[in-house]
Amino acid sequence: MSKIFFTPGPAQLYPTVESHVFNALKENIGSISHRGKQFQVIYQEADQNIRALLGVPQDFKIFFTGSATEIWERILQNTVESHSTHFVNGSFSKKFYEFSTELGNTATKFEVPFGSGFDINTYEIPSETELICVTHNETSSGVMMPANDIHTLRAKNPNAIIAVDAVSSVPYPQFDFTAIDSVFFSVQKGMGLPAGLGVWMVNDRCIEKANALKAKGKSIGTYHSLPSLLSNGSKFETPSTPNVFGIYLLAKVTGDMLQKGADTIRKETDLKASKLYAFAEKSPLLDIFVQNPAHRSPTVVVANTTGEASDLIAKLKTKNIVLGAGYGNYKDKQVRIANFPAVSVEQVDWLIEELSKV
Repeated sequence: MSKIFFTPGPAQLYPTVESHVFNALKENIGSISHRGKQFQVIYQEADQNIRALLGVPQDFKIFFTGSATEIWERILQNTVESHSTHFVNGSFSKKFYEFSTELGNTATKFEVPFGSGFDINTYEIPSETELICVTHNETSSGVMMPANDIHTLRAKNPNAIIAVDAVSSVPYPQFDFTAIDSVFFSVQKGMGLPAGLGVWMVNDRCIEKANALKAKGKSIGTYHSLPSLLSNGSKFETPSTPNVFGIYLLAKVTGDMLQKGADTIRKETDLKASKLYAFAEKSPLLDIFVQNPAHRSPTVVVANTTGEASDLIAKLKTKNIVLGAGYGNYKDKQVRIANFPAVSVEQVDWLIEELSKV
């Protein structure tokens, strides 16, 4: 029996990946040139499907990088001359903040305890802020910032660029792209694909800021600067040899998700999340970590364990169920359960059944 991975990344592969890998090998996708027509068609298909699935408007550009971690650095290099502001409520949002300071920027940090969310209206963004960085879904702690909270930042901060890390929530959220300037993710979580590909969506404000910084003589990076990505992306090409295999698989899987329907995926995600949280609420094994229901992630459910998390994880592995451990200092105190589209309602029911037997 195959294992089912409820790990929050790398995660369970989407059910259709196997057939797409087989077809990619038949079509020699791993050997084609990224300067040829065949790759341009693949890039364009991925671009169109991502737009349709996530509601990305045409005035946004879609670029490919090596990872979402790379995008942290690229967006800071390309849109910040001196000052960024970061909402930090976990390990990954904190790393985004640390990247800014390591690049020599002045960075403001609004930080709440691990597992907590933000009352967004209580924060005043410094007037000198050029970039506001928010993490929509904090993978380490299972906290989600409601999309409407992110959208409210625009009204009070019309001049700042707003960047959203949606690494472990895409394709679930519905963003108002008129209220944000950049969204990015990597494919090994909600998209159910092998790791090694980042997707970066930016509007003209980001590109104009990068050009302005470059004109001032500021370094904005080299091969993956926004002007470089735009110059190549306008032809459905990339500055350097990309993960062609990954882009091909992304194009195909986003197409499969469109066939299923984005609304259906969101409804199933909500249903599975409600089952997992309801079980954790009454289980003697688990205790819901994020106390405020409004901030609980539907895509990464985090629970404290009454015993050693490693013991629970080991017992479930004997049933071919793989849970994620807690992050960092919480490794032996928590489990993280990924609730991505690759995992079905029936598989979540099976997980709950096996947890009930422990």
